[in-house]
Amino acid sequence: MNPADATAPGGRASDAGQPGASESFIGFDSAWTDNPRAPGAIAALVVASDGTVTFHPPRLARFAEALAFVDEVATGYTLIALDQPTIVRNAAGMRPAERVAAAAISWLGGGVQPASRSKTGMFCDAAPIWPFLAALGAADDPMAARAASNGRHVMEVFPALAIPAFDAGCAARKAAAKYNPANPRFRPDDWCRVARAAAAQFDRWHLAEPACWCRDAAALPRPRKADQDRLDAMLCLAIALHWRLAPSAESIMIGDLDDGYIVAPLAPALQDRLTAAAALRGVAIDGRPAAVSGR
Repeated sequence: MNPADATAPGGRASDAGQPGASESFIGFDSAWTDNPRAPGAIAALVVASDGTVTFHPPRLARFAEALAFVDEVATGYTLIALDQPTIVRNAAGMRPAERVAAAAISWLGGGVQPASRSKTGMFCDAAPIWPFLAALGAADDPMAARAASNGRHVMEVFPALAIPAFDAGCAARKAAAKYNPANPRFRPDDWCRVARAAAAQFDRWHLAEPACWCRDAAALPRPRKADQDRLDAMLCLAIALHWRLAPSAESIMIGDLDDGYIVAPLAPALQDRLTAAAALRGVAIDGRPAAVSGR
């Protein structure tokens, strides 16, 4: 089934723009740096004009490899969900969008890594993200990406905010999933939970192959960090589909195109916390000032 023809739960069609003749959805967990010993991972789903779906399972990739992969699978409409900030203008500290996200993530029991130009190798002038984005040649405007019928689009996403939306059991105080095998606080049950939640998202759009990949990942007896990188690429891919296909009320864009933004599926349990934090800091929600967002 072509996911662009899918309907949201309850039979409500997505309020996204009309899809193009062909569409590519890409999830890229970049790992932020270009360390050859710690690459990121990338995955894709390509929907041809005849409805044929091609799944590209997640593979480890550095920035150059990711760029080549995008060039290989891009079609008339391409949406790249990137797990790394794409707009970083602050010299130090946190971007406004990160301060809003942190109000929810800290309540969940997690943390937000701040992005600033002081982060050498990540966001300094010589960081690999900037030539990657320049070579990518994609429009960086999530609202436009949702409505577009063609072109190459990129957006910053945040899997840690997506997981509570994909699994309501992770949307409670101190309930953040600890699914990174490289972290001493790793919990095998959380690994299974996150992988199964990702599978459920692909099931929502009747996408059997990526759903099966996620269920197989859930069954890994001893996942490694590279497995988590691949799973994060799948979460990014799921977020791209969700942003494009699900009703807009099920997602949130925190921040703006000047000071940076974060896109994620919206967990109902976090909505009030996020909108209150945005109003307190004067941060836009879904392209509108928080005080008049109406969310």
